[in-house]
This record gives sequence, structure tokens and C-alpha cells, in this order.
Amino acid sequence: MKISIIGTGYVGLVSGVCLAEVGNHVLCLDVDPHKIAILRDGGIPIYEPGLEAMVKRNVAAGRLAFTTDIAESVAYGQVQFIAVGTPPDEDGSADLQHVVAAARNIGRYMNSRKVIVDKSTVPVGTAEKVRVAIQNELTARAANVPFSVVSNPEFLKEGAAVEDFMKPDRIVVGAEDPYAIEVMRAIYAPFQRNHERLILMDIKSAELTKYAANAMLATRISFMNELALLAERLGADIERVRQGIGSDPRIGYQFLYPGCGYGGSCFPKDVQALMRTAAGNGLELKILKSVEAVNQRQKSVLPDKIVKRFGENLNGLHFALWGLAFKPNTDDMREAPSRVLIDSLCARGATMAAYDPVAMDEARRIYGKQNSLRFAISPENALLGADALIIATEWKEFRSPDFNEIKAILRHPLIYDGRNLYEPALVREAGLEYFGIGRL
Repeated sequence: MKISIIGTGYVGLVSGVCLAEVGNHVLCLDVDPHKIAILRDGGIPIYEPGLEAMVKRNVAAGRLAFTTDIAESVAYGQVQFIAVGTPPDEDGSADLQHVVAAARNIGRYMNSRKVIVDKSTVPVGTAEKVRVAIQNELTARAANVPFSVVSNPEFLKEGAAVEDFMKPDRIVVGAEDPYAIEVMRAIYAPFQRNHERLILMDIKSAELTKYAANAMLATRISFMNELALLAERLGADIERVRQGIGSDPRIGYQFLYPGCGYGGSCFPKDVQALMRTAAGNGLELKILKSVEAVNQRQKSVLPDKIVKRFGENLNGLHFALWGLAFKPNTDDMREAPSRVLIDSLCARGATMAAYDPVAMDEARRIYGKQNSLRFAISPENALLGADALIIATEWKEFRSPDFNEIKAILRHPLIYDGRNLYEPALVREAGLEYFGIGRL
């Protein structure tokens, strides 16, 4: 099948490459010539494990190509996936200007039957906006070309997106047109040979499903973070509590890890967008309002612990920071807790040395040549001259450090563990003070 992907960001590029991997011919469109130049040269503009090799393999096989030509993209694909960004607007709602612009372009140039697939994370009612935008363009040029609009939200985890697409646990399709349903079943047949994973529903339900999923996961995280604060006051260990409740099959262990707050491009944006959608329909989502408030508070927990120990004035103090990305296996620093840490401590006069296995270039882009922040070449290099170590991202390479070496390098034997990577007893046996999230 010939497929066009509009947008080569995280969702668009992963989707396009994976669809090419199973034999489709895919043309990826982006209006950013710099992105397309990188892709044509064999690179990728994002970090995602395994993706670069797949891009090169499918380009070499002639199944994957890239363009900035909108008319070429519209003419190419029988199926047009819209995978452009939907950043939060000033009021927290999803900004749909790029989605609607993509739809208008399809309507402006299409001359044969198309299935248009909303892959971007969009609020309920977006498919209808897409349909109207396309129809208006067709009407303006007196063209009578049939088309269908489908909602097919993505459920890709940054850092595991390729595996998520190739081995999905579910494929949500919102469609009411038999032709479009047949096309979507054909596209996803190679990804569900073991058993049926495609869940067919109406378009509005599909649009809501994506937001509901991310809101639920964010709720679990904030719930555990709030319990962790309570555990600290009660003298309980949140890790033991996590094991105790996670063993209940009705609850499970997933997304029950307390920490220094969630970030990224999805949870913060989608929680806000869902609240705005509800408000626009006369309903206040009180649980999600609390989820967001708890998360904002949680990002200040580590700075507050440090200030409690050293005081408000941090002049002359230097901290090592391990982890900048909002989670492992990505370079994404959007809404990352590390940014709150850096801003909070440096504003109080501290200096910092930060290390991340992947996100260093992104951090340099964000912070430039800020005098109070040094970018280290290794975890050990970040420790040099530091008064304490702070963990903000749970990268695997941080999980089993040499605590005796850390103690020998640090000016004060202190670890602030924002991801509860370490057993407190093991750290203290090495002569270090340990401050986790809800740990004894």
C-alpha cells in the first residue's frame, strides 16, 4: 500500500518507518527542510532506540522516502496519516492549527479517493474539523472526490516506540465508513498475526480513548507521589507500600513508582487538554486538576529537601546532577523535573554539573552557555567538586554505582535520589546520607 505521513516528528517518523518495515511504500512529508535533509542524509532528528537503523534499511530498500513537496505527498498515498504536532495553546487546550492546515492541503490537492487518518493526539471533535476543512477545499475548486476520515490514536512510549508500534497491545480505530475500516484492517494486519488487537469504535470514542489513557497513567503517578509524601511524615516506606498494593491484580505494579514528577510531551499536555475539553463542555474534571497540581508540587520536592539541608542561600555550593531527560531512553526534556531542579538551585546561587547519556545536546540547546551549569562528560566527571549528588532520571547506567567512590569524591556524602534507584540501607552502609522519595 502507498502511504503518506504528514509530519516527521516523533509519532510521524516512527509510524512511517514501521509501516515501511512491513512492506508498505511510505512517503514522509515535513515542511521543515532541515529535518528532511537530515533524514535524506541517513540521520534522524530525534532519539529513539533502533529507529535510525530501520530508516536506513527501508530507504535502501526503496520503501521509504522523504519530501517537502505537499502536492507530491497528497498525490502519493492512498492513505494520508496526519501526525503533526498539537502543542498546548495558551489556555492549555490542544492547538489544532497544524492539523487543520494539513487537512486543507489534502483537500486542495487530492484527485483520487483518500483515507485520512488522524494520528496526532487531538481532542474529541477534531475528525469533524478535518472533514470540514477537506470538504471546504474540495468545494472551493468544484471537485467531487470521495474521502473518509479515521481516528487512529498512537500509544507509543518514548524510548520503546518502535517495539510498541511493531508489537502493539491494542490498535484503536475510530471509523464509521466500511471502506475506511477495510483499509485500516489491511494496514494493521501484519502487526496482529498472533491475535486480533484492533479495537473498532466510533470516532469520538477513539479520540477520547487516547486522552483517557494518558490521564489514567498520570493519575497513578500523582497518586503514588502524594502517598510518598505522606509515607515520609508517617515514617513508612513507600517502596514496601508499592509492593503491597501492586501485588493486588486489580491494581498491578505499572506506573506505581513515586519520584520527582512526570514530564515529557504527552502527560502534561494531554491532562491539560482533557481538562480544557471538559471545561468547554461545562464540566470540571476535579481529579485531573489535582493530578496536575500534585505533579507541579512534586517537581519541587528535591529542591525543597536540598534547601532544608543547606538553607535558602546556596551560594558557593555545587551539585552533581545525573539525568536530564524526563525519562530514560529519550533525549526529550520537555517538562522534565531536571529543569525545575536546575532553575531552582541555580536561582538560589548554586552551580551544577549535569550528565545524561543522551540528552546533553538538548540541554545545551535549552541552557546555552549558562555560567552556573557545566555539562559533564561522564557520571564520574559530574561528581568532581560536588557537595551532593542528585538523581533525576532512572537511566540503567546509574543503577549500580560505586558508592565508595561517590563518597570519596563528594565534598559532602549526600545523595538525593529523585527516582528511588537505590536501597537506602546499601547507600548508608557506604557512609553516605540518602534522601529518596518516601523512603525510610
